[in-house]
Amino acid sequence: MSKRRVTTAALVSAGAVLLASAAVAVAVPAGAAAAGCKVNYSVSSQWQGGFGANVTITNLGDAVTSWTLTWNYNAGQTVTQAWNTTLTQSGTAVTARNVSYNGAIPTNGTVSFGFNGSWTGSNPDPTIFALNGVGCTGGTEPTPPPTDPPPTTPPPNGPADITVNSATRYQTVDGFGAAQSIWGSAWSTTDTQTLVGMGANQLGLSIVRTGLSPESGEWATHVNSLKTAKSYGSNVKILASPWTAPAAWKTNNSRVNGGKLKTDYYDDYANHLNSYVQYMRGQGVPIDVTSVQNEPDWHPDYDSMDWSGTELRTFVRDQGTKVQNTKLMVAEAVNMNYNFTDPTLNDAAARTNIGYIGGHLYGTEESGRLRPYSLAEQHNKPVWMTEWNLHAADGGGSNIWGNPANTAVWNETLDDIMRTVHKSMEANWNAYIWWYGKRYYSFIGDGEAAFGTTAGAPLKRGYAFSQYAKYVRPGYQRVALTKSSKASPLEVTAYQGDGKITLVILNRSNSAVNNAVIQAPQNVSRAEHYLTSQNANAASQPTTVNGGQATINVGARSISTLVFTL
Repeated sequence: MSKRRVTTAALVSAGAVLLASAAVAVAVPAGAAAAGCKVNYSVSSQWQGGFGANVTITNLGDAVTSWTLTWNYNAGQTVTQAWNTTLTQSGTAVTARNVSYNGAIPTNGTVSFGFNGSWTGSNPDPTIFALNGVGCTGGTEPTPPPTDPPPTTPPPNGPADITVNSATRYQTVDGFGAAQSIWGSAWSTTDTQTLVGMGANQLGLSIVRTGLSPESGEWATHVNSLKTAKSYGSNVKILASPWTAPAAWKTNNSRVNGGKLKTDYYDDYANHLNSYVQYMRGQGVPIDVTSVQNEPDWHPDYDSMDWSGTELRTFVRDQGTKVQNTKLMVAEAVNMNYNFTDPTLNDAAARTNIGYIGGHLYGTEESGRLRPYSLAEQHNKPVWMTEWNLHAADGGGSNIWGNPANTAVWNETLDDIMRTVHKSMEANWNAYIWWYGKRYYSFIGDGEAAFGTTAGAPLKRGYAFSQYAKYVRPGYQRVALTKSSKASPLEVTAYQGDGKITLVILNRSNSAVNNAVIQAPQNVSRAEHYLTSQNANAASQPTTVNGGQATINVGARSISTLVFTL
């Protein structure tokens, strides 16, 4: 990746900008533009086929009440996303206009905006700009060269608002993920790449949950998508969860409505789980974690099977070693109910045969269990939150989900879902797995017309979740931090791994926290800040770095990620 210094502005989804900027002020006559206007154009980051750019216009002049900036891309670049402007392109010609929410031109005559783009071959900076039809005779400022590394002991910016203490360490993160359709069709290759990929407009999931069908003839359904997740993603883990054993092995002789596994079929069920793992392994899809049962405390009128905590303990104690080349998980109870996991954790022989503790988030917070699970920690068993699904914002169904500016969707995403991810991390849990990754209320749209999403397109909820998933990678360890009173509205967790310190910052308040100073444990070579809000999708933000400190603006009602490279 080549890197050019950030100077101003940030990036956001083009869809959000267009919705927010339906009313654009009419440009003043060309002669009203200041002849001495100056443009600073800089590429803040560049990756294979894509880039992010920031633009600042100075010396606008008092007469300019609205602006239109034009330039040409003669190397074939194409604009894709924008922030603080309405951006259009016709051939090589690019036009940026101010948007109504920017308000009046500042008295200092300076405005800023940013955007993403794509390129092939080369990506030179444009050098000729026109403001309201008049060339900016003040010239342009090309992208500056990288500055010299900071001195070993730089002067401090002042007291920090958030100070990272990497000497105090908590849990190791296994990842953030979502489930495939348990009974429906598989994710397409493109869907899977969008969900697990690490590129622009990809979400970086590191865990995929898949259903372990009681019918071996159904096992092939998800092979290709799981294989894609493993090969295309970065260190992606697969969790396989069974909803039921074959009907003939159960007390109710049915796949549905609960029913228990007959004790004389315990060995058959262990062999069934093992057969699935070995089948997938033979298809090139190692199954990292295999659950014994999805929701053993719930018996709905779809695939399900009942267990007690002591029955689960007996099964994993006596049969667990038969399931090879994977690690077993218990018990994925509906609300992390310890009655379904304590018996296994308290039995040394059973405990040896499991690798993970799992549970769901339905009612968990209300029951007081969204907190550290001390017995699991005592026995070094990672705790995974393996399912939660919430979409109350639609009030029973509407087309609001495809509208990134919908307030109800964003409020639910930030105040319920992102908040519980934060609390799960503070509870020392090691993974957080959402329900279906592809659904109208989830991470990418499923295209159902009634709900207003485009099949395969990333949704606001997906971008928000990616603030954790994409930047807090498997193997990172959560570390301690302290906050000043200025940072008190912020909910923050910090992580260390891969030579980086990563902070995920929730600001659920209605006020921005500007010029927040973040102190790393040592000097850093660079800092990157990405933010998702109602108007931005994992958009690059301006960041000032001085030695071991970064200064950032944390927008109101946002979730953002600051990544220090040490």
